[in-house]
Amino acid sequence: MGAIAVLLSMTGFGYASLQTDSVHLSAEIKSVNNRYLKLSVRMPETVSRFESEIEKLVRSRIARGTLNVSLRLRFLSGQGEYRIDADVLRAYRDQLQVLERDGSSAVSLTQLLALPGVVREAEFSDEELSGLWPAIERVLCGALDHLEEFRRTEGESMQRDLERQCEVIAAEVDRVVVLAPAVVTDFRDRILERVRKLLHDSAVNVNESDVIREVALFADRSDVNEEITRLRSHIEQFLKLCRSGTSQGRKLEFIGQEMFREINTLGSKSSHVPISLAVVEMKAAIERMREVLQNVE
Repeated sequence: MGAIAVLLSMTGFGYASLQTDSVHLSAEIKSVNNRYLKLSVRMPETVSRFESEIEKLVRSRIARGTLNVSLRLRFLSGQGEYRIDADVLRAYRDQLQVLERDGSSAVSLTQLLALPGVVREAEFSDEELSGLWPAIERVLCGALDHLEEFRRTEGESMQRDLERQCEVIAAEVDRVVVLAPAVVTDFRDRILERVRKLLHDSAVNVNESDVIREVALFADRSDVNEEITRLRSHIEQFLKLCRSGTSQGRKLEFIGQEMFREINTLGSKSSHVPISLAVVEMKAAIERMREVLQNVE
């Protein structure tokens, strides 16, 4: 069974950065498994207006998982998130100059800048802010590409593991197919042995048709052909979905549940030790698949 890498892990990390003439941007995305999509975005207040666009972009690329997105921004060429309010600064300076003439100590520029209202958060025009979005979009796409590469690499390993477990189950199913006829044969032999012993120890007459009917009823109760057929079908569906070109963790989980149900029914129909051992191996493979599927997108 050759692996075709299409599954995506929900665990990953992505990073990208870029610099324009006016700003340096970096984006970091961390993801862990979650049945649904849970998104948290951290960014400077200056560009908070783009939060909905950022969420929309991430949701268009990621289907499941808990994602923490961090966007960092640093202005270049003298621009920044903070600006000096020259009018407020001059007002402070004029008042302080009056106090200095009255004998007060001189105030340094550093002290002036620390006064309330002198340094304010930068205010940008709609045109300036709108011009930032293309750069933000590019850096986020770069981080998402890196994240997807990370998740795909881990997904390849997960897919190989899932296919190995399918191989284990398929091999045990083949083993059960070989062993199943012996279950009825063994039961028939035990019944006949009991009948012979009963006839030897007492004068009781046993109708041969009763023995045949009892064996037939047992054969019907212990018949696992339907379970085998459905189990093989589920394995085929599971592998087909793995290689479908999309990562569909929820559907794979559902098929895994159906496989377990058939294995459980198969086990309940037979107390034959070799078949019971085969069922144990299949259940162990299903449990391993469940662990892996918890982290498949």
